[in-house]
Amino acid sequence: MGKLTTHVLDTALGRPARGVLVELRRFEEGSEAKEGSKPGAPALVFTAATNADGRVLPALLEGAQMRVGRYQITFHLAAYFRSVGLVLSDPPFLDEVVVAFGIAEADAHYHVPLLASPWSFSTYRGS
Repeated sequence: MGKLTTHVLDTALGRPARGVLVELRRFEEGSEAKEGSKPGAPALVFTAATNADGRVLPALLEGAQMRVGRYQITFHLAAYFRSVGLVLSDPPFLDEVVVAFGIAEADAHYHVPLLASPWSFSTYRGS
């Protein structure tokens, strides 16, 4: 059974990032960009905040919800870093980080972690 999971690590403070708002959106079929045009707006399918371990539970997608297609996860970083007492510029260098990706196998496990500080981030397809 396929699923999509995520977690966020705070690399500035060296710990899991608790309380990061995470939004998952799906680009519906037919919303892909045609040559010379922009794609349609993705539909919001899941919203949650990370737990004390920096993870979103339950999975963002699982089972029948897993579909082949294009997705994006938005991580609300500036709000998180302000909530832990860091003073950010106005506007912050990183506010919302959007990771756009594709799911090609609905029965596979896709894990999209985010390692973040107020000034940088990285992601990868984990397991």
